[in-house]
Amino acid sequence: MSTFTFDRKLARGIQRITSSALGPYQTAVIRIGFSATYLLFLLRELPHRHEMYGPDAPWNWDMAHQLISGNQAFSVLMWSDSTVWFEVVYAIALLSAALLMVGWHTRAMSVLFMVGVLSLQNRSIFMGDGGDNVIHLMAIYLVLTRCGQVWSLDARRAARAARAVRVADAEGDGPRRSVRRGVAGQVLWVVLGMVLTVATVTDGLGGTWWLPVLFWILWGGQGAWWAVNRYAPHSEARTLLDVVANLAHNATLVLIMAEVCLIYSTAGWYKIQGSRWQDGTALYYPLKLDSFTPWPGLSDILASSGVMVMLLTYGTVIVQVAFPFTLFNRRVKNVLLVAMMCEHAGIALLLGLPFFSMAMIAADSVFLPTVFLVWLGGRVTLGRELLFSRKGKVPGQRRAVDDEEAPQRSDDEGHTLVG
Repeated sequence: MSTFTFDRKLARGIQRITSSALGPYQTAVIRIGFSATYLLFLLRELPHRHEMYGPDAPWNWDMAHQLISGNQAFSVLMWSDSTVWFEVVYAIALLSAALLMVGWHTRAMSVLFMVGVLSLQNRSIFMGDGGDNVIHLMAIYLVLTRCGQVWSLDARRAARAARAVRVADAEGDGPRRSVRRGVAGQVLWVVLGMVLTVATVTDGLGGTWWLPVLFWILWGGQGAWWAVNRYAPHSEARTLLDVVANLAHNATLVLIMAEVCLIYSTAGWYKIQGSRWQDGTALYYPLKLDSFTPWPGLSDILASSGVMVMLLTYGTVIVQVAFPFTLFNRRVKNVLLVAMMCEHAGIALLLGLPFFSMAMIAADSVFLPTVFLVWLGGRVTLGRELLFSRKGKVPGQRRAVDDEEAPQRSDDEGHTLVG
């Protein structure tokens, strides 16, 4: 390979990671998957919230305060032991998860979602089934991604604004017409800035240095983004902010993929060291535990087949160990990806761990092919159009906006780990 060819490929690679946010559909699926998982979890535990995280929890407020004072974790529930304050925090966690799922002011909602997840989980660290650790990490990662570029209300609003500008320019009165701007984002920015100021002054952001810095960078960056878009939308400053956002997004996307690979590789290699996994009987024992058998009859049928137990036990280890080594082979990676998702679906059904399985399937989605996700989005759009047509609307009338939500991709981009 000549030096000229190498330099040209290097330049194209740098241009690609700085000019666009890679994997927009994958990050959108992660956003929807994790926010939906946590939303459903909070809704299911709504009647038991006081016993899990609130004033009636066995792990009471004083015990949690002592622990957090030692490990310097972050939880806004430690700001007060009031029942009213707990209800407010729980309601914010619910609302932020729902709004992040639909993509309303995604950046602000991702921050509130992270605050809700960290606050509740750090308040009672013994609550969870393994999936809470994945949600904990992904809630932090989502803050740094541009996960609202597709399949979100933000994308729909941006598409409509762009159409309004094009119509205004076509009619020749663009300079005299202004695109209607909502004030919800500005109000959120001001309110969150006031809360952040009070929390910083009162030392309520935990004992780590990186979390307050992250909060202030996000808050200041969002303000700068709004100001540049409002007063200098075509300036070099706007380009620079876009490049920084793309770099942060792409680096975080790589980190998410590395995290998923680390989870599976460590789980697989630890299983190899266990004698029950080596002799092929590991799956038998959880199927006989009353705490993990929501369908005893189904569990008994599976446990009664020694061959099936052995195949599933060895198959689990093989898939988990092999998956990180297959990422650069599209077909093998997709086969193992389907196998892992089916494995987690089986865990949800047989062992009664639905939220753990939902969290892991959402994490696996970062490796789904873009072609499949675009096809899936098209099927969902078609179903929505058919639903609206029954209510008197014409199918296809909303397709123009949906098409504008999708980022354009060139045919020569080639294969990547995310599709």
